[in-house]
Amino acid sequence: MNPEQARWFGENFANIVGNVERVIMGKPEAIRLAVTCLLAEGHLLLEDYPGTGKTTLARALAQSVQGTNSRIQFTPDLLPSDVTGVTIFDQKSGEFEFHQGPIFAAIVLADEINRASPKTQSALLEVMEESRVTVDGQSYPVGQPFMVIATQNPIEQAGTYRLPEAQLDRFLMKTTLGYPDHEATMRILATGGSRPRSTALPAVISAAQAAEMSQLAASVHIESSVFDYIARLTAATRTLEDVRLGVSIRGALALVRSSRVWAASLGRHFVVPDDIKMLAIPCLAHRLILDPEAEFNGVQAVDVMAEVIGSVPPPTERQPA
Repeated sequence: MNPEQARWFGENFANIVGNVERVIMGKPEAIRLAVTCLLAEGHLLLEDYPGTGKTTLARALAQSVQGTNSRIQFTPDLLPSDVTGVTIFDQKSGEFEFHQGPIFAAIVLADEINRASPKTQSALLEVMEESRVTVDGQSYPVGQPFMVIATQNPIEQAGTYRLPEAQLDRFLMKTTLGYPDHEATMRILATGGSRPRSTALPAVISAAQAAEMSQLAASVHIESSVFDYIARLTAATRTLEDVRLGVSIRGALALVRSSRVWAASLGRHFVVPDDIKMLAIPCLAHRLILDPEAEFNGVQAVDVMAEVIGSVPPPTERQPA
């Protein structure tokens, strides 16, 4: 990526964020993380309270990049075929036909994902990693862009299943929207009569341009010293007393992909250590499996990751020519 391409990327990124901010007010950082996740070809886990705009965020993102969106309400009786689709025999043609499930969309909202059984949750593992679904031995690509936004309620845990480590590791980021501040709340209340607020959002780029931005972000330059910093950060998580399972190589790669998009969103064609510091918690904290005794004592993965960032010295910044 050259400086001119970085400027073009940054302008488009800002247009997407600004478009989404028309319906998600007062949450610029969360929106930037969500757009970064989309352009890094990753998936987002939102642990948040009901009514904070998670569905609106998914719909607004899809409309901003001229893509389709779908919503799957995860419940204990949901079956894998309800997610991926099913093969049905057509008596007229005498052949089996595949009927696509709601997973075939640009932006898929998996609402309360931890309410479904592990068997149903496993239906997402292949499509989140490989962007395709295999039914009856036949593979079907879901297209580009493709992003799963999954939600969890941090309060109500009755009748839920804890997400397995393999599934958590497939989410590029985990973040929260949270409640808006007073000023944003006032603006939301003032426009509350136009429900739903995201139906009129125009597209600011096409799906093809979003895919082009994703490909372009892969060419953002990263110095070897920054790679070394990422490696030291992830390695440090595996030696902590309170951590039973540290960050995997997939997690380190997720941080690399996210940092490239984040740097380009700021109009830069290279990654700096501050990009890594900014993204380390949303990209890595949810991958930490804490020791049960540490969890009982109130230790949180976010705090552990913050300690790691503070203890691992970053390299001296050196901008490439």
